[in-house]
Amino acid sequence: MKALIGDIGNTITKICLIEVSTLKIKKKIYLKSSNIPSIRFLKKNLKKIIKSKNVYKVALFSSVVPKYQFILSKYLKKNYKIKLREIKEKNIKKIIKINIKDKNQVGSDRIANAVGVYKRYKLNCIVLDFGTATTFDVVTKDGIYNGGIIAPGVNLSLKSLVNSADQISVFSIKKQNKIIGKNTVEALRSGFYWGYVGLINNIILKIENETKKKYKVIFTGGYADLFKTSIKRPFTIDRHITIKGITEIFRENIKNLN
Repeated sequence: MKALIGDIGNTITKICLIEVSTLKIKKKIYLKSSNIPSIRFLKKNLKKIIKSKNVYKVALFSSVVPKYQFILSKYLKKNYKIKLREIKEKNIKKIIKINIKDKNQVGSDRIANAVGVYKRYKLNCIVLDFGTATTFDVVTKDGIYNGGIIAPGVNLSLKSLVNSADQISVFSIKKQNKIIGKNTVEALRSGFYWGYVGLINNIILKIENETKKKYKVIFTGGYADLFKTSIKRPFTIDRHITIKGITEIFRENIKNLN
């Protein structure tokens, strides 16, 4: 028996087919989230991953885009008789404690990341996700999610600047060995690269100073590789931590997913 799990993000949607008995990923596809409203797009891509009728009739997703979740849910139900359930609807208290007054203020992707790092590492962790936003989430070795930080994402900041400044064209972000740029592109690359390096190093340091704890640092998301040579402390790149977290929530709720 197979099952669908996934993560609906502002930019990218990840959909995985897992083996229910082992929870191992058998197939996965990454989709541009803005294409989800296209029925033709969904039909073309979902048939790549759902090729058998032997698929669990409930799918478990994290989602930060309700409109895309609604469209995908409607399509799966109509065409595959699969109900899409969101992880916040399910019981995660047995896995991790959310130390936040209003749990609805925490994005599902951040909850999935927290579950993923706790179950995988069992250490005090900061998980840094380079998505549409750049998020830092703090999880203790005892399984307590203590909140985090949300900063503008790298791509979001880049697009905002290019769209707002008439004389700045699209440019790629890469490491500038010299901080002082000798032309506009070098100056922009330096500002983005070293600006984010400073943000990352400083926020990690401030978290440790405030909590008086040391943390294992986990990077995930699209820009995880970009800054790896300039971060002051050891870290681990774990590209699939969000999906790992959703898989753990699936495991805990498999008997009552409906």
